Amino acid sequence: MKLLPDPEMMRQLRGRSLLAPDDLTKAEFLFLVHLAKDLRAAKRENREVQLLSGRNIALIFEKVSTRTRSAFEVGAHDQGAHVTYFGPGDSHLGFGESAKDAARVLGRMFDGIEHRGFRHDVVATLAQYAGVPVWNGLSDSWHPTQMLADVLTMKDHVDKKVSELTVCFLGDTQNNTAQSLLVTGALLGMDVRLIGPASRAPEESVRHRAHRLAALSGGSVSVSDDTGLVRGADILYTDVWVSMGETTDKWQERITQMIPYQINKALVVATNNPAVKVMHCLPALHDVATELGRQMHAAYGVTALEITDDVFESPASLVFDQAENRLHTIKALMVATVTNPCVSS
Repeated sequence: MKLLPDPEMMRQLRGRSLLAPDDLTKAEFLFLVHLAKDLRAAKRENREVQLLSGRNIALIFEKVSTRTRSAFEVGAHDQGAHVTYFGPGDSHLGFGESAKDAARVLGRMFDGIEHRGFRHDVVATLAQYAGVPVWNGLSDSWHPTQMLADVLTMKDHVDKKVSELTVCFLGDTQNNTAQSLLVTGALLGMDVRLIGPASRAPEESVRHRAHRLAALSGGSVSVSDDTGLVRGADILYTDVWVSMGETTDKWQERITQMIPYQINKALVVATNNPAVKVMHCLPALHDVATELGRQMHAAYGVTALEITDDVFESPASLVFDQAENRLHTIKALMVATVTNPCVSS
């Protein structure tokens, strides 16, 4: 038995919510990544100690989910906690009950609350009034738990300090993952480049936020429509071109806008880095094995959208390590924010 790493950091994080990546300091963010690595090793070596025994976690999903739900449920169960799942339509939240009222009820019954939905102000209100940690599993603005998994994956596979990484996101740079990556990279001192059509650039407030953080960390952030900026990249990152909840009538416009920013073999070669890695937070439209993929092929003649199958299935692809790391980093987040900081592991 040993004390959890850095008991002072555990005390600092206890009771905290995570709504956006920069709710954490650089030290706190990297601490959670380190803790996730330790918890991952403990799970794989069958020596995990349950630090959340007797705790109760509420999972509120206004949007359906595979990785986020699985990570919170398995992570909680691994650590001895109980979970209650509220799927779309399973609660009065947003229709018959305000987020403020729901927060004050759930906070009296649960030790932590995860919310995955649409408007960011809903999860922010939950955090303001619940009195327990609230974790943003995804909102229209931010995807902070994804960022923890992404940084762990980068550290696993690129032999550089985090502050030395060059990460290029291509595609819809206005979506929650792209905006979160820009702010996370700025927080941690990375060189982050968002590359996509100007009509889908991040909001000015997000860019200002990232530039302010980069000035403090020594990082570099840029937003451009020039794919030549992939040269020298350590990581190429992409995401779907139409987010969950958007209507299918947006596909034709988005495909026309985004196809120059598809991650394909030519773009990988353009990095001039034989060791470049490729990331995607999933699900990915890289072939016609899905109903949506077949619909896109029938309607627009494309066999892949944001990433081609040959790149997705190549040795450069980190997508499934990235997906697994959702579990370990979300578990670390729950442990750090809910567990008694003096508990042993």
